[in-house]
Parts: sequence; C-alpha cells; structure tokens
Amino acid sequence: MNVVVLTPVRLLGDGLADSLNNRPAIRATAVVRDLAALRDHLEAENTDAVLVDVTQGIDLFDIRAIAAQWPDVPLLALGLTEQRQEVISCGRVGFTGYVSRDASIDGLCKALRDAVEGRLDCPPEIASGLLRSLYRSELEKRPAGADPGLTRREREVFTLLGQGLSNKEIADKLNLSVPTVKHHVHSILEKFGYDRRYQVMKTARDAPWLGDTMSKRKSA
Repeated sequence: MNVVVLTPVRLLGDGLADSLNNRPAIRATAVVRDLAALRDHLEAENTDAVLVDVTQGIDLFDIRAIAAQWPDVPLLALGLTEQRQEVISCGRVGFTGYVSRDASIDGLCKALRDAVEGRLDCPPEIASGLLRSLYRSELEKRPAGADPGLTRREREVFTLLGQGLSNKEIADKLNLSVPTVKHHVHSILEKFGYDRRYQVMKTARDAPWLGDTMSKRKSA
C-alpha cells in the first residue's frame, strides 16, 4: 500500500513516514507540505491512500477538488477530535475515512487498510450522524423555501438568527439559557443540512416565512 502524508509539520510527517515504513505491506512514498505538492505527486506516482493533517488549518473545501480529480484514492483526515459534526464536514468535502487524535499507530494502519478496502470503522453515534447527514443531503434538493420541519421554538430562534443576533442576545429575547439556544441552533443546522451559522442567517433573510411564528404571535 503506497501512502502519501500531507502535513506542514515536517517532524510529524517524517515520524509518520518512518512508523509506516516499519509496518508490513505499507510504504510512505512521500511527505508533502501543501496541496500543490500533493497534486504533483498524485499525477506522477501510483498512490493507494492519502493522510491529510487537518490540525493545521487546511481549508477543507480545497480538498474537494482533489477528491473529485482522484476519486479512487481514499483521503483520510488525520487528527480529528472525533466529534460528529467534524466527521460529517470532512465527509462532505470528500474524505472517505479519518484518524482521531487519540489513535495509535496500529489504529492508523487499520484505518488505512479499511479505507483502501472501502470500509469505515467508527463509533455508533458517528455512524448515526453520517446516516442523518445523508438524509439531510436529500432535503437540500428541496425547492428553495421548503419547510424543513422546525418546531415553534426553532422558528423563533431561526427568525432571530436572520436578524444577526448572537446566542446570548437570542437567549435574552426568548428568556432562555444560552446552552438551550445553542441546542436549538444546532438542531436548526441539522434540519437544514448546514455546517455554518451564516448559512442559516442567509436562509432566514431569503425565506423569512419559515420563521413566521414570532410575527404571528405578535399580531395575535
């Protein structure tokens, strides 16, 4: 198995390469420091998998073009905190596997083998989140303005998000705790299939009728 490691941290890259090269049937063919160097290597050399260090601020959406151009080469996100939304975000841009920050070298090698063989070993809650994400991706194909099924309280939070209010400001407006508002915001993101708060803000401004509960209550 020929593996490329992408990381701007030379010490990490060299250490991983040495560790992988000491394992049977695995060979680290290169350690590259940026996506341009990764492209050059993929064009020139046969590669079975790529380990991408995501702890150093790499723009995940830059990965999408790599995944699209080399769809048969598994990309593994190295260094995830193994939180559901983080794993889903990586899956959305083309990663087919990941290695958590707590993984051992044995775990890393297993993740590489699983990726090459088309498997993903992850905790049940991550698997559940991935399935829900697939469902939400279907919801994204709805016509603009289609109702995602927000609860009354979520509609209220949705409306205030469209006004650009912070979680604390929303909590004050609705007489809720900040953690409760955060829970509602997370639920809204999931129902729309979004990753970022600004996406909800834009939708709330483009389709304000989705959060019309407050206006109805005021006019009642």
